[in-house]
Amino acid sequence: MAGDATPRDGATTRLARRLSVGDAVFIGLGSMIGAGIFTALAPAADAAGAGAIVGLVVAACVASLNALSSAQLARLHPESGGTYVYARERLGDIWAWIAGWSFVVGKFASCAAVALTFGSYLAPGYARYLAAAAVIAFTAMNYRGIEKTAGATKVLVLVVLSALLCIVVLMLGGAPDPGNLGPLLGSNGVYGVLQSAGIWFFAFAGYSRIATLGEEVRDPRRSIPRAIVLSLGVTCAVYAAVVVSALLVAGPEALAASDAPLVTAVTAAGFGSWQWVVRAGSTVATLGVLVSLMAGISRVLFAMASDGRLPAYLARVHPAYRVPHLAEVTVGLVLVAVVLLADVRSAIGFSSFTVLLYYAVTNMAAYTLEDRERLYGRHLAALGVAGCLGLAVMLPVPSVLGGAAVVLAGLAIYALRRRR
Repeated sequence: MAGDATPRDGATTRLARRLSVGDAVFIGLGSMIGAGIFTALAPAADAAGAGAIVGLVVAACVASLNALSSAQLARLHPESGGTYVYARERLGDIWAWIAGWSFVVGKFASCAAVALTFGSYLAPGYARYLAAAAVIAFTAMNYRGIEKTAGATKVLVLVVLSALLCIVVLMLGGAPDPGNLGPLLGSNGVYGVLQSAGIWFFAFAGYSRIATLGEEVRDPRRSIPRAIVLSLGVTCAVYAAVVVSALLVAGPEALAASDAPLVTAVTAAGFGSWQWVVRAGSTVATLGVLVSLMAGISRVLFAMASDGRLPAYLARVHPAYRVPHLAEVTVGLVLVAVVLLADVRSAIGFSSFTVLLYYAVTNMAAYTLEDRERLYGRHLAALGVAGCLGLAVMLPVPSVLGGAAVVLAGLAIYALRRRR
């Protein structure tokens, strides 16, 4: 069966290495500069007021620590699966299961929510059917090879970046009020700022997609670290420009009360007739996130199945397209069922919780690296663990409880498997 080769040394690969550094950067950007910037601004402003800027900086710092740990590990273990692989190699079986379970469950919820958001922006009355159609279309595209995924992501990212540039210009063309940037500590104080950081982190988590596709990147030891750092840097710059501009022109109270905060900001600037740019950008952004998320989930399923932790059919590789085609189809079928039958947008909170746990495991794995293997100090990995766990417990209580329940369910399944 194709896929029996084990790429422990990075020389042999079960999947085709067809992605350049540029391709990997765009996949990372497609995962980050997406629905998050259009949706996270309102709850972040509600939690922290103008302090949402500080929350954004905190989230970016934690994301940077995670990125450095991911970059070090990806160059040593350039396989599909990301943190699942790193935990398997560095921490042991149970941590690998926790990482894989957290990623798959959390990202399934994220995918379905993003697909439904796309449908809601485009035609609210047909949101479920449009979401299902988008999932089917991307499943077919991903099935035909990673180059198709990368090509589509490039187009979507360029459209979103163009829309965001236009939005920033429109907002700054109004009457920016520097007074809207204070006070940085609102009624919720430090707790509100840290809660907003946890909310913002959801929008930064996409660079993990580069690592989960590690077995399909050319020259992975050099390309993956560069792609992770570049994509995160561009995302931080774009988010900072958008958030500061929106706060200057609309103020935190108006943003917090809005279901479409960037539409509110553009309207406050006096360009309400241009709100179609925001809606078009948000629609395309959700598609960019969806396509990269689906590819990432299928690679983690592929890695876990290759190790015998999931059904073996998920580890099969298409002989021509060199992708885990049955894992791709499985992801598509599950997502179609979810978007047609359930409303999972409320699950974004526990998705944030599980993503932070996933990255805590990443940093734990990076902490175990020997001096000759590491690029950065061990203390950065320790700070990354503390940052992830700290932001996770600062999320709204329902999100923490829901995320903890999901993780405990995963551990129960693990224990049953071990018994059998």
